Amino acid sequence: MYTVFYLDDVRNDIFKAKQWYAKQQDGLEAHLVLAIKEAVANIIKMPSAYAIRYKNVRIAHTKIFPYNIHFFIDEIKRQIVVIGIVHNKRNDALFLERFPS
Repeated sequence: MYTVFYLDDVRNDIFKAKQWYAKQQDGLEAHLVLAIKEAVANIIKMPSAYAIRYKNVRIAHTKIFPYNIHFFIDEIKRQIVVIGIVHNKRNDALFLERFPS
């Protein structure tokens, strides 16, 4: 079983998305959070089911909301390391700076 580790930047990613959805419709941000939790739960079950997209980073998608979860698998620590949760129109290359060398 894997544990999940979130880079500090991910909190900011989620915070910004929640703010935007809260302005669109009251309570919509809570649905976004649930969609993210569901997607992360699916990642934990089968992290290798997601194809590597760049470097060692894989991308999972939330249902309904157009957000991607960028992550890599640290087999040594048995961790899923989430490096970003962002709108799917953002450029994947933005996360290269978040990826540990």
